[in-house]
Amino acid sequence: MTDTHTLAPPDFAAARRHMIESQLRPSDVSDPVVIAAMAVTRREDFVPAAQQHLAYIDRAVPLSGGRVLNPALSSGLLLTRAELSGNEKVLLIGAGTGYLAALLAGIVARVVAVEDNRALVEHASSALGGMANVSVIESDLTQGHAADAPYDLIIIDGAVQQVPDSLVAQLAEGGRLLAGVDEAGVSRLAMGRRQAGAFALIPFADTDIAPLAAFARPKSYSF
Repeated sequence: MTDTHTLAPPDFAAARRHMIESQLRPSDVSDPVVIAAMAVTRREDFVPAAQQHLAYIDRAVPLSGGRVLNPALSSGLLLTRAELSGNEKVLLIGAGTGYLAALLAGIVARVVAVEDNRALVEHASSALGGMANVSVIESDLTQGHAADAPYDLIIIDGAVQQVPDSLVAQLAEGGRLLAGVDEAGVSRLAMGRRQAGAFALIPFADTDIAPLAAFARPKSYSF
């Protein structure tokens, strides 16, 4: 008689609950609206099938083209700091496979998600297919999507070395922009508000968030 062993499928619902209790709540992600969105959004749908077992680890999950799905903690901190009312029109830059877009779609009125990697656009479009208030746009990350501006909120889901004026110009007066900032290899989350034409990012949390190469400063040359 031959013994056969069948591996039980991963319990993603339990992993999601554990993520909330062990990664998010201890790190000041406690807004009930944000927690509710993260409790029902299937993070495993936003990673390649071969990587699904990594969906709820406390680190970034590799995607295609050198990109990653950022840790859930960075998403939770960004959404918490955004202090969402539910009526916002949001521009998401660096949408990746669509996880943060899905979280936003459960909270705000409209999400315009911009991504420049074709494979990631296709994954996001498929994973977000049933969400009528999300548009996935394939475009240059640094250019945003001016056709639907102005936005109440812009989120850049990655660490940047600079924020182009072309993105700030797409904010409504009083609108907020949240992003990761890359300072000498150290990543932080930061927020700025457009007021009377002025804008500056102010860091508010240290956390892991992957850099977005599209926002790197041009290298200077010396002769």
